[in-house]
Amino acid sequence: MSLFKNYQIANIPEVSAQIIDLAKDYKIWTFKGEMGAGKTTLIKSICKNLGVIDEVSSPTFSLVNEYKTQNGKTVYHFDFYRIKSINEVYDMGIEEYFESGNICLIEWPNMIDEILLNEKTFNLLISINANKRSIQINEINS
Repeated sequence: MSLFKNYQIANIPEVSAQIIDLAKDYKIWTFKGEMGAGKTTLIKSICKNLGVIDEVSSPTFSLVNEYKTQNGKTVYHFDFYRIKSINEVYDMGIEEYFESGNICLIEWPNMIDEILLNEKTFNLLISINANKRSIQINEINS
């Protein structure tokens, strides 16, 4: 388990670079935290450090955004905050995304816990207190 304590927005590029280094063996990354904790902001910085050339935004209504990197790889960004049923996620073909070998960044993963039980995941828990953020990282092997 790793922990980044009391970082500020200005430090996000460095924090995201360190997270990428820690997560290098994982394709499924989950981001937990309350609304406004900075999940999407951190994902934007991670994507920038991964070389994403597309505009990164939260896929709240589309469930998934697909981004291309400078070297032609694909990064998937999911937001499951608004799903009403786990069947929505199965209907979108979540297994195909997970099996693609591409990095999958997932906001609100608790909505699909039953699916993630069978996956090797890199889990980040983000908390905020007085404009200072902390990230707890748990690496889960299945």
